Amino acid sequence: MKQRIIAFLFCLILSAATLWSADFDVRKYGAKGDGTTKNTVAIQKAIDACTKAGGGRVVLTDGVYLSGPIQLKDGVNLYIDGTAKLLASPDMDDFPNWPDPKHIITENMPRPGQRNACFIFGDEAERISITGRGVIDANGTTHIEKTDRQAFNGTWKYRRVHPLEKQLPRVVLLAGCKDVLIEDVTLTNQPAGWSYWIHDCDRVTIRGLQILANLEYPNNDGIHVNCSRDVTISDCHIECGDDAIIVRANSRSLHEKKPMERLTVTNCVLRSYSGCFRIGWTNDGIIRHCTFSNIVMTGSYCGIDLLIPKVGGNDWGNEESVVEDLSFSNIVMDGIYGYPIKVDITPDSSAKVKAVRNIHFSNVHAAGKHFPFFHGREGNPVQDFSFDNCSFVREAAPDQKEPELFQHAEGFRFNATSFTSRVIKPE
Repeated sequence: MKQRIIAFLFCLILSAATLWSADFDVRKYGAKGDGTTKNTVAIQKAIDACTKAGGGRVVLTDGVYLSGPIQLKDGVNLYIDGTAKLLASPDMDDFPNWPDPKHIITENMPRPGQRNACFIFGDEAERISITGRGVIDANGTTHIEKTDRQAFNGTWKYRRVHPLEKQLPRVVLLAGCKDVLIEDVTLTNQPAGWSYWIHDCDRVTIRGLQILANLEYPNNDGIHVNCSRDVTISDCHIECGDDAIIVRANSRSLHEKKPMERLTVTNCVLRSYSGCFRIGWTNDGIIRHCTFSNIVMTGSYCGIDLLIPKVGGNDWGNEESVVEDLSFSNIVMDGIYGYPIKVDITPDSSAKVKAVRNIHFSNVHAAGKHFPFFHGREGNPVQDFSFDNCSFVREAAPDQKEPELFQHAEGFRFNATSFTSRVIKPE
């Protein structure tokens, strides 16, 4: 009798394990990998079936799967095989705001405001993954056109075709999610929007990604990590027209204030026509206990950009900024067209700042047009910065053509006279 009970329990455990690892092939739910059929409904059916069964893999293989927005749910691993591509719809009418999101306040969303639209959405989902060696193609070429219009202080070469209310501001948005894995996937052809926004999430692992954006598209960012905790980014290759990895603590679109803390970024190769790392922004909250190590940056305007500007546009927080206890080590920068390190606090009182302090740099070696730049303000100095075995060489990259200075607004700012006149040269 005892043996029968043990055998029965073993079968239950085996069945549960099999169920958890079950595959849900989207083709069995009506999807076609022909590159023209819209598979939004079929892919979402597979996701819904997967989460209802307790979790598993939703599998895309052997084809190009055109789709509108899809929502990840508990226990789902969206697996894009190396033989597959997930292609975003070219029709912006397919990307309305998500109705009634649980975790975010849509009217407070940044850039553009009042838009939570995205291609892949996670809303308070747990144990979710996006894996595989396939491609997510955001179909940006269908939403961007060349332009001569002025933007910020410079000129973009390209602009969005669609008005603000129809833009796709983000490709992947995960809000309030826990136990997240994003691994090995290539994301490309972003339509002038953020690639990944990790927004108030816990226990996130991002590993082995390629993010290959068009360097000339506006606001074409890589990974935004905002108000999240226990996040690891490793072994990634990121090329972006705007910032490559962004670390912020803007809680304005959340229901409660949250810090950004315990982030590790390691073993990455970055290129950006803006900042490879951008840390902070206007009236962000607490950013602390973050490490950045074993990083190569090349052909970029700025390596490490810690910037707190005045209030403007629709991307600003509602707290007093604190940036503290950050460590940068074993970093090589080459062909930097602006500043390898730039720390700048605006003198404008609209930006609320409490402290920028305890920042440590070790084994950082950079070559570029300028030396590092540091600028605090009265009552808000930059405090307790330390440098150990660092070197900065001022020289133009001998074998690289500098991008047009006005091609990107950041290129204008990094080369502006107001900045170069305040550069602090190391002895």
